[in-house]
Formats: sequence, C-alpha cells, structure tokens
Amino acid sequence: MSTPAEETGRRIRGVKIAFSIVDLLQDENKRTLTDISEELGHSKSTVHSHLKTLVDEEILVSEEDGYRLSLRILDMAKHVRDQVGNYDVIEKEVDELAAETGEIAHFGIEEYGRVSYLCKARGSRAVETASRVGTHQPMYSTSLGKTILAHLPEERQAEIIEQSSFEQHTPNTLSNPEELYAELEATLERGYGIDDEENIQGLRCVAAPVKDGQSVLGAISISGPTSRFTEERLHGELSEHVCRAANVIELNTKFS
Repeated sequence: MSTPAEETGRRIRGVKIAFSIVDLLQDENKRTLTDISEELGHSKSTVHSHLKTLVDEEILVSEEDGYRLSLRILDMAKHVRDQVGNYDVIEKEVDELAAETGEIAHFGIEEYGRVSYLCKARGSRAVETASRVGTHQPMYSTSLGKTILAHLPEERQAEIIEQSSFEQHTPNTLSNPEELYAELEATLERGYGIDDEENIQGLRCVAAPVKDGQSVLGAISISGPTSRFTEERLHGELSEHVCRAANVIELNTKFS
C-alpha cells in the first residue's frame, strides 16, 4: 500500500540536502562546516546533522581541515559502471580512438533526457574540456546527444525534445525543436551526428551510435578544435573513425 507521501509525490528535504552536500564536495574536494553552510544556505546545525550522518554511513570522511568524499564512492561508481554491458570493450575502444586520432574521445548514454559520460580518454594532441565521467550535457547541442536522440523511439525522442530548454551556449546552438528535428533527420541519413561549435565555441565533435538490434545503447565520439576538425576531415576520416569504433562495440555486444 502506498503512503500519503508517495501518493502526493512529496519530496524528502533531508535527502536533497544530503545530496547537495555530496555534489558540493565533488566539485570542491574538501570543505569546512562553515563553508558548506554558507554555500548551501542552511544553518550550521542542519548541515552538521547531515554531515554526521554521512560520516556515520561512511559516505564522507571528517578530517581536521574539513570534510571530503570517502573511497566508498569509488566502490559505488564501479558498481554502476559494471551495470553497463561490455564496459571493458567500450573503454578499450574509447582509449584506442583517442590514441589513433590524438583527440578527446567519449562514450555517452542517455539518462534523464541528457547525455551522460560513461568513458573519456585524452589523446596526445587533445584540447582539454570540462567534461568528466558521470557528468552530463544537453542532448540538443552535443554530437553524442543528437546521435542518441536520433535513434530513440519516437515517443521518448519527442518527450526529451519537449523538455529541452534550447539554451544558447554559442551562436551555433540549435534554438528550437524544428531545427533539432531537421538535424536528427540528417544524422540518420549520414549515420553519424555532429556538433559544429554548438556546445563550446571553437570545438567540433562527431559521434556514431552504438546499437543492439533496434535499441540504441549509447554513442562514441571524438572532439577537437575547428582548426583540425575541418569540414573535409569531419565528414571523412574522423566520422569513419567513430563509425568503425561503434561497429566494434556492436559486434562484441552481439556475440558476447
């Protein structure tokens, strides 16, 4: 039997505060009680209660100069990673793609209507970006996101597009659903998706879908500066690289 809280969809404030603390420490490495209280806008007594609970549950470690995330987070992260089928194959292909192109390679999946990074590797000539494993980006402005979105079932695709904010990250960012639907159609026709300075100015990306039958598992991409990612290379050797890597992952998934 459902509880009144479940029936009304009521959220638990304490859980939100606890996760806000974890998010803050993930970004800042180590913070004091005062720092956390001021950053989150909660009283020291409230924050201290949450910190003590998180320490008791071994999610945080309390040290003389502040609080930090515990190594238990690594175990959680490994468990989540291992839930993705053929992770070792995906990681290997991402590493090889970065090595052979010299650029940054990613593998992403869709979660909560956004593209989340599962793997990242940095080649010898790579221009570093702020992307990190476990973080997310919009679907409409990234090659990974648009590639995955193009291969989702129509109902899920429409739901994500309806919820998209179309925030203008750069002058090239798609600004409305009509533009995005046109780009998704082009993505299906090409067999790969592109980000033409739509998420970060000066950076282009190309991604290929990784499918399991009719379902899309995710996408693999490479990113680099416009000076190296010319139109000819983007639609030539670079797109061939990601499509080849996607095919290897698909074959290993099929026969594993």
